[in-house]
Amino acid sequence: MADHYEVLGVSREATPDEIKKAYRRLARELHPDVNPGEDASERFKLVTHAYDVLSDPEQRQRYDLGGDGSPFGGGAGGFGGFGDVFEAFFGGGGSRGGRPRSRRERGQDALVRVTLDLGDVVFGAHRDVEVDTAVLCETCQGSCCQPGTQPVTCDICHGSGNVQRTVRSLLGNVVTSQPCTTCQGYGTTIPYPCGTCAGQGRVRARRTVSVDIPAGVETGLRLQLPGSGEVGPAGGPNGDLYLEVTVTPHEVFSRDGDDVLATLEVSMPDAILGTETTIEALDGPVDLEIRPGVQAGDVLTIKGRGITPLRGGQRGDLRVGVHVVTPTRLDAKQRALIEDFAKKTKAPAPRLAEFHQGLFSKLRDRFRNG
Repeated sequence: MADHYEVLGVSREATPDEIKKAYRRLARELHPDVNPGEDASERFKLVTHAYDVLSDPEQRQRYDLGGDGSPFGGGAGGFGGFGDVFEAFFGGGGSRGGRPRSRRERGQDALVRVTLDLGDVVFGAHRDVEVDTAVLCETCQGSCCQPGTQPVTCDICHGSGNVQRTVRSLLGNVVTSQPCTTCQGYGTTIPYPCGTCAGQGRVRARRTVSVDIPAGVETGLRLQLPGSGEVGPAGGPNGDLYLEVTVTPHEVFSRDGDDVLATLEVSMPDAILGTETTIEALDGPVDLEIRPGVQAGDVLTIKGRGITPLRGGQRGDLRVGVHVVTPTRLDAKQRALIEDFAKKTKAPAPRLAEFHQGLFSKLRDRFRNG
């Protein structure tokens, strides 16, 4: 077994300071991160074990009396291993040294609510949305430093972002690693932070985001705009922007899937005789032909005049439910005409009819509220 004093190149009367300096010199020369050769690795293990023994007063005394220096007759390095001991002296850089944190982090997502009317839903809409969020600092461009300056390596952790502490135990050296409190784990400090953003690399500001809202959206739907959220600390990548859609109720039209529903009031003479009319739909005028004898509850369907589906495809329909308006105020002449008409047609007495679900049942709530 090699003599520990010879391994470190010191005399048996060497002081603890001399032993420590000898180890530091050899460790810098032989550490695997610096010298990857196999011979150097073996020599580094011997050097580390020799230092473990001779740096501990009790182990050194046992070694000088003829023992191996280990409280349990153990092998090289003790429990902590040579990497831990190296880290304890040089503040990281060994095989177990942690990496410093990055100041650049992803920004948070942002949520903005946008209100549309039903007409916007038919074909989609363009909006310029105001967003109050974090933006890149124009003064430092995310560096967090005053212009002309830069971060400096932390003189406590030497850039590792971690501080190792060695605790001696019966099993040898146990090394713990904690984030450096001086640099907060970043490995660098900013002696001259940017005065505009207070060293954050970003500031709060209101900005405008142009958004193309697709057709077919509905209340509660959230649209994701990747990379349009707030910028991250130190100019980190932007988060996402989410638009939550609210569609305001329309006075005339309502929605049923991709179809648009409406109610058409028809006078009793027009319902009997039939007529033609033009209505103003959400996307322009529509000509309607009302056949003679149309009944209350009948539905007139205009193909392709509804809403464009969110994921593309053929437009829905415009469905117009007929509501026959019965006159409530008649003069004597009008009443006489109606009575004469009733006698000549010999209309049956009111009676219950067979129930039909029918297409118009989807509109019944709208008529009920109308």
